[in-house]
Amino acid sequence: MKQLARVRGELGSNRKGPLGLNEYQTLATRTYRGGMEGSEKMNFLLLGLSGEVGSVLSELKKKQRDSHSYTAYARSAVEETGDVLWYLANVADQAGIPLFQLAEQTHASVGLDPNTFTFADLEPQAALFEEPASNAHVQHSLLTLAARTGRAVQRAHENEETTPLRDELRGVFDALVAAASQAHVSLERAATLNLVKLINRWPIKRTWGNLYDSAYGPEEQLPRHLEITFRERQISGKSYVFQSVHGVHVGDRLTDNSADEDDYRFHDVFHLSFASILGWSPVLRALLKVKRKSDPQVDEHQDGARAIITEEGISNWIFAHGLRLNAFAQVDSLDFALLKTVRDMVKGYEVESRPLWMWEHAILRGFEVFRELKRYRGGTVTVDLKERKISFTPPSQ
Repeated sequence: MKQLARVRGELGSNRKGPLGLNEYQTLATRTYRGGMEGSEKMNFLLLGLSGEVGSVLSELKKKQRDSHSYTAYARSAVEETGDVLWYLANVADQAGIPLFQLAEQTHASVGLDPNTFTFADLEPQAALFEEPASNAHVQHSLLTLAARTGRAVQRAHENEETTPLRDELRGVFDALVAAASQAHVSLERAATLNLVKLINRWPIKRTWGNLYDSAYGPEEQLPRHLEITFRERQISGKSYVFQSVHGVHVGDRLTDNSADEDDYRFHDVFHLSFASILGWSPVLRALLKVKRKSDPQVDEHQDGARAIITEEGISNWIFAHGLRLNAFAQVDSLDFALLKTVRDMVKGYEVESRPLWMWEHAILRGFEVFRELKRYRGGTVTVDLKERKISFTPPSQ
């Protein structure tokens, strides 16, 4: 309920108690960020609905194939169910159909108040849904869901009248409820976590949060303002990058550590971006000797070798990903799967509390400055933790 209260506060709902169907639809439509209208928007939503139903089927296939090793099924089943529900709610809204109407008759909701009908009314045993099942009944329910989704998509293109489409969407909703029940997935939990995920990715209001080391002394804080100069030099025919603060070298000279030159030698810019945007960089703490040694547990768990390796791993992974996409030039939004992977990599560390939108901002700003360093073959990078900014100044000619 705490998560639902937070979502309601973020999206401007003052309701209490279980999540209502129409309430969820209202909140789900507020998180739409496609920028399309009319038939273009409807086509986009229908494609998304079909795709997410396919993802649910894919998850079941993995569970059946790897029944003993695929332990992520429980989490993914809830997430994928929430995604299907989001697209269904938005498709219905685009067609002018309240989500409550999709539950009428099928779920004995006739005569009930549309404004108070909740997901809990659809699943009186929701408290028992602790682990998703995987069996023939689930398979049959999901295949029915897929078939009915296909018919709804076809109906939307063949006939724009609301009534026939409403009937098809009722069939989709009924199949989704049945599939969730068979799989032991609570629709209320799936809907709530779906909204949590969306505001984590696309918040209505951006709140940066406190810096992790604000309660420590200056000697154990990341510098609130820092200027690091990158210089590239050729030594014995090999390119190296040196970094300095006020003319004093810091860290080791860096190469690409690769047979193919890709300018990875400038990759420390990502650590600077993580520090400036997220307020987190075990690598930079070690480099500048500002580990929080006054707290042995924090020093070991948050600033220690494993945290440093994790950050280096994230930097290397996003660099390889960006390399395939022209270092994210002219990109203003990252793939959700990339951000989810980063989130999974930092579980257990303090930076786990940072939302996905902040990670996206840190990665894109890091690549923006990286492209400038690559263009000028060096320059000065300025980090401002108070303003959560990172900027670039070309080298003087």
